[in-house]
Amino acid sequence: VHVPVIQFNPGFWSLLLLSGAAGVLLHRTILGRHIYAIGSNEATARLCGVSVDRVKLWVYSLAGLLTGWAGILLFCQGASGDPSAGEALELQVIAAVVIGGAQLGGGRGTVLGTLTGVLILQVLNNGVGLFNVPVEMQYILVGVIIIANTALSRWQPARASVT
Repeated sequence: VHVPVIQFNPGFWSLLLLSGAAGVLLHRTILGRHIYAIGSNEATARLCGVSVDRVKLWVYSLAGLLTGWAGILLFCQGASGDPSAGEALELQVIAAVVIGGAQLGGGRGTVLGTLTGVLILQVLNNGVGLFNVPVEMQYILVGVIIIANTALSRWQPARASVT
């Protein structure tokens, strides 16, 4: 009897490993606390003794390293070196992070929230794709979701302070 084995591609394993590592980095280390402090208010973080330039160097270095890894995974998936393969993904990345609860102004957001935002956005994209909605309408829908989510996140604290 042959038992089928479920295999996931390297992108899935990278997602699990890197999201776990990012969660630990952001919530269990001093560097993570400094990243949140700088994202919330850079001047205040500097006054509190955070080495802003050093933390930014670490964050940009990690971002470059992870961008390179994403490029390798994209190359392996497509089996060709198309330089325009990841074009126009910025809106989807921003949408996933905002849907996941991060603020565009910085200082708030979680890895689990971002993963939830990615899941919601992919379900939305798959659903829209099943109904043969034009690509332009998909972009408009994602933009409306970003605007609505941002407006809601700004409206909730104002509403909470009134009551």
